[in-house]
Amino acid sequence: PFTLTDGQVEVGEELAEDLARAQPMSRLLQGEVGSGKTLVSLLAMLRVVDNGYQCAILAPTEVLAAQHYRTMKTMLGDLAEAGELTAADGATRLALLTGSMKTKGRRETLLDVVTGQAGIVIGTHALLEDKVEFFDLGLVVIDEQHRFGVEQRDALRQKGADGLTPDVLVMTATPIPRTAAMTVYGDLDVSVLDELPPGRTPITTHWANGPLDEAAVWADVRDQVKEGRQAYVVCPLIGESEKLELASAQETFEELSGGELYGLRLALLHGKMPSAEKEMVMDRFRRGELDVLVSTTVIEVGVDVPNATIMVILDADRFGIAQLHQLRGRVGRGQHASRCWLVTQPDPDQPSDNP
Repeated sequence: PFTLTDGQVEVGEELAEDLARAQPMSRLLQGEVGSGKTLVSLLAMLRVVDNGYQCAILAPTEVLAAQHYRTMKTMLGDLAEAGELTAADGATRLALLTGSMKTKGRRETLLDVVTGQAGIVIGTHALLEDKVEFFDLGLVVIDEQHRFGVEQRDALRQKGADGLTPDVLVMTATPIPRTAAMTVYGDLDVSVLDELPPGRTPITTHWANGPLDEAAVWADVRDQVKEGRQAYVVCPLIGESEKLELASAQETFEELSGGELYGLRLALLHGKMPSAEKEMVMDRFRRGELDVLVSTTVIEVGVDVPNATIMVILDADRFGIAQLHQLRGRVGRGQHASRCWLVTQPDPDQPSDNP
């Protein structure tokens, strides 16, 4: 229901040229959060599948892998249920492989992958295991490249059939200056998506330093929910820690539920929850059945809920710049103005007029 941006068309043409060459593609696709990297990569994967090869997309978390699966299935429609790679209509059947899958589902997926029933295989680190064999792997797409090492990238690249090296596309939303990209990713050509699709709204970022500022933050969250919007609250830890006095997701969830956000519909999400429970919470948030999602950084990459317009990051000074940039990109994905609050505690060693 939309047209590609000029940047998407241009990068798509670059990928098509690379795929047509005899030597394997090695390209880094760098694009702002929400710039449409997934769609560009899907178009490249369809080109590869149409030529009779399989594609694999590697994601750093189960939440993101499941979202890619859902998003691509929606984009492809009926094409996502096509037949074998050798079928006349060309296969684009999608398969999802994660570490927490039940044995039966895992076995069926591995069979679809090795026989070529699945044209596009989406997964987490589970894709790197020795027992995962591809029918004829032609393209490897690695999402959020900074979360994987060179050895992991090469492990998937070596799964090509008959010793052939698949094309490789790595993607990142973390802004990397061209000079740094040449140093860190010297073996990769670089493409940049530098524009957002129409309708995306800019995200304003505010600093809340101390309890007084924090009171305004929760008032802002309540105002947004009253207008029908949703919010994220991000914490650095899952449970209590005696050594680190940082906001824990569990504690924060309990405090907010009975305090500043009492009466709103809150839920907790963190990486140690069972996959089915994580997926259930995310589905409820997507459907608008929850007002506020209290979470760890498990939502850092890829989570797309256009109605979420406000994010509160607690102990924000404990996160790196790249991580804050990624987290902030979970809002501003719809047509409504979005805000990100960075909450910190005042440093007792610093004068109050010189933060």
